[in-house]
Amino acid sequence: MKGRKNQRREHKVPLSDRAVAILESVQGSHDEIVFPSTTGRELSSNGMLALLKRMERQDITIHGFRSTFRDWAAETTSYPHEVVEMALAHTIKNKAEAAYRRGDLLEKRRALMQDWAEHCEPMNGGDE
Repeated sequence: MKGRKNQRREHKVPLSDRAVAILESVQGSHDEIVFPSTTGRELSSNGMLALLKRMERQDITIHGFRSTFRDWAAETTSYPHEVVEMALAHTIKNKAEAAYRRGDLLEKRRALMQDWAEHCEPMNGGDE
């Protein structure tokens, strides 16, 4: 789900093969929360920020992760703008265009996320 509590909307996230493998490797080690907080509950909206602080990485921002993905997709791939924007769960500001767009481009976003995962893999094949 994405958005403010009273305006949440479903956002399906296609997973790369590597993401599925990671989830399968932790299956059963948690109840329903895949990446729990230190208290065992779901991560708060500031969970990643707290992690970066513990890692002493104040030079990195959460938005920077999204921005890096957006730049990579625009500069190194041929995925259409709307596929990348939908992957980021950005809303369509043009009301006429938004009224006609009904699909979720899930299969195109799945290919995009697979390419992103392969881009992010370490050179040694992902054993780290």
